[in-house]
Amino acid sequence: MPNKKEWKQLALFGFLNTTLYLGLYMYAMKFTAAGIGSLAVSINPLIIVLLSSWWLKRHPRPEEWLGIILGMVGVGVATYPLLVDSFTTVEGIILLLISMIAVSAASVYYATVQWELPNLLINGWQVFLGGVFLLPATLLFADFSTTVWDGTFWYPVLWLSLAVSIVGLICWFYLLRIDTVKASLWLFLCPLFGFFFAWWLMDEPVTMYTVVGTVLVIAGLYAGQRRKLVNDRMK
Repeated sequence: MPNKKEWKQLALFGFLNTTLYLGLYMYAMKFTAAGIGSLAVSINPLIIVLLSSWWLKRHPRPEEWLGIILGMVGVGVATYPLLVDSFTTVEGIILLLISMIAVSAASVYYATVQWELPNLLINGWQVFLGGVFLLPATLLFADFSTTVWDGTFWYPVLWLSLAVSIVGLICWFYLLRIDTVKASLWLFLCPLFGFFFAWWLMDEPVTMYTVVGTVLVIAGLYAGQRRKLVNDRMK
């Protein structure tokens, strides 16, 4: 069990990473096109870099800035066709921006704490506490009359719980312990995997925008990780 100090750390982390980020992001999607939601994820690396520079005094190197720029341009190119004539409101954009700041702050905060708990326990407690903090807003705003308890409901819930909230976040926490800036570069893959699953599961077309954007994102990842790759080869 966490001690008193760890409870406070887990509560703050869960509030930022689960309550604010996931709560606001899901609510924002009611007022925002899916393409905008995917594009919003791509600004996380930039926010993390800015927060890391201020909070951790960790100033990015030129190649890391290049990786961030290429990644943001790549995601923007790949997402552009989805944004044309899309339904998006100012309220949705504001909620998305706040959610991205929250998750970026959570990532930087995680890197500042000397955790003694294993990643699995950290993840479990922060999700649980974040969910508890979210209950009042859920009970206040949710319309339970529209919920249908069938496979369409349970399969996504299980996927979000097991694959995303457990496996995905444990991998993310592992990367954050190594380097917050380098870890943030991998977030550029999130929208691209979104395009892939949309093509695979929903038969959405893959355009030249998607191909060019993917190439730019991969180039950005390589640019940001190039020094580490070269050093590893020399060893």
